[in-house]
Amino acid sequence: MRARYGVPLGIMAAGAAGLAYSVGFEARSFRLRRVTVPVLPPGMGPLRVLQVSDIHMVSGQHKKQRWLRSLAGLRPDFVINTGDNLSDPEGVPEVLDALGPLMEFPGAYVFGSNDYYGPKLRNPARYLLEKTSGRHGLNGNAPAVGVVHNPWEGLRDGFDEAGWLNLTNTRGVLKVEGVSIELTGLDDPHIKRDRYARVAGGPSGTYDFSLGVVHAPYLRTLDAFTADGYPLVLAGHTHGGQLCIPFYGALVTNCDLDTDRVKGLSTHTAEGNTSYLHVSAGCGTNRYTPVRFACPPESTLLTLVERR
Repeated sequence: MRARYGVPLGIMAAGAAGLAYSVGFEARSFRLRRVTVPVLPPGMGPLRVLQVSDIHMVSGQHKKQRWLRSLAGLRPDFVINTGDNLSDPEGVPEVLDALGPLMEFPGAYVFGSNDYYGPKLRNPARYLLEKTSGRHGLNGNAPAVGVVHNPWEGLRDGFDEAGWLNLTNTRGVLKVEGVSIELTGLDDPHIKRDRYARVAGGPSGTYDFSLGVVHAPYLRTLDAFTADGYPLVLAGHTHGGQLCIPFYGALVTNCDLDTDRVKGLSTHTAEGNTSYLHVSAGCGTNRYTPVRFACPPESTLLTLVERR
């Protein structure tokens, strides 16, 4: 009798312990990643960029709000928000409150699909099926129906009022300590809102440094930014895989990016050009899957230095 039931009970106990850890501890174990990127022109001093992404705020997430407010103590030169701030239609005031201290610094933002639409309960196995079929988001799948529309306009107005640049399929310029930074952004490719033709042509050459910003790192957008000569592209969306296997890594990226580049700093090559790519693992989760395993929530402080 013991042999018959001991193994299944052991597996169930291990599974329950893993679930309790991933929900109760790791999903709220916020980290700061520090990365150095050699992309600046010779002679330019370092720039410190704080990237926040995939907050997925749900009303009442006080620990996450406190941690986001504390990031202002890093005193970055500027802030880039790569989208998916919401996972709750009631979360706009709490996002703006949590990011309030960071909005004292120059900054810019793009939106992700969860800023526009509320999440739906779905089987996590669908991410694996979408990976094998090459269909992600609205890129190959049927349009979403019956979705909740988030009040993203309030989020936009709050960011704009603070002086952050809205990079929705457009360009903008930040002035930081006498340095001019040209930013080119796209709306979310995951729901086919990207319009690269509106911003094509690459860096203008009239500013000290240029970079690209997008929520979901779909290959078509990375190819376009890289072919146009942007030295650095910042993205989010992947959650770093969210549920990873220790010593192996992520199983999915929720887009057509390979799992080797699911988070952190890497490179991308297109048409003979090579760009640095940084993908943030983000600091939140979909409200219906509030779990992380071997992939703690994070934001990243990137120090940009002279290129080699």
